[in-house]
Amino acid sequence: MMIQQLSVFLENRAGQLSSVTELLAQNHVDMQALNIAETADYGVLRLIVDMPQRAAGLLRENGFIVRETPVVLIPVSDKPGGLNAVLNTIAAANIDIEYMYSGMGQKNGLAYMIFRVSEPEKLDSVLSGLF
Repeated sequence: MMIQQLSVFLENRAGQLSSVTELLAQNHVDMQALNIAETADYGVLRLIVDMPQRAAGLLRENGFIVRETPVVLIPVSDKPGGLNAVLNTIAAANIDIEYMYSGMGQKNGLAYMIFRVSEPEKLDSVLSGLF
């Protein structure tokens, strides 16, 4: 399923991450997945939230630089080989994975992975018949 990811650019200094999480918590925005990538000068916080448009607006109003990106949320069997089966399907469709990370929690024996790929619409179409 295609969803929106928020990428928030953060200075590499103490308290930046907690400023984001506090702002979202105070406004009842639920974080469902997160990933942090860093460089020497800044970090990129990638977030999946229950209200992406609202969260993006709140963050921008509070001085954060935010980018919205389509990503694909994929349920993965939480057992040995579950992720491999999904990766084989993606490879067979000749879709390049730019990055991926996991969501928080699981339901009904399924973990949830977030994929940023070269062709999100194609991946969503390929996987729609499987889940």
